[in-house]
Amino acid sequence: MLTKIMKWGSIAVLLQAVFWRPSTNFQLVLEFVVCASAIAVALDAAQADEFVWAMGFIAIALLFNPVAPLALSHGTFFWLSWASVVMFLASFVALRPQPRLSLESLLPRAQGIRSL
Repeated sequence: MLTKIMKWGSIAVLLQAVFWRPSTNFQLVLEFVVCASAIAVALDAAQADEFVWAMGFIAIALLFNPVAPLALSHGTFFWLSWASVVMFLASFVALRPQPRLSLESLLPRAQGIRSL
């Protein structure tokens, strides 16, 4: 659930940055939010054995790294932001969590014994 909220937050700040030129203070917030979200999604993707998705989100985390920011032209920033928005949106479909199995479904049922 936290990763889902972080994805929506990243989409929101990226769209705001695309439509309005970000100030220096907002740029730092943008970089922090997008980098943290990309790392969280990359960890979830790696845990789900989706390594291509994990590498894509690691690339986004490096592009929006607040510690060592990259100086990008306005046009490059515009297209990278849109590509990041598309990746975050696509991750909602591609990286759906698998349902957990209950203990009851893992254990064979003994004859005549019912669960509480």
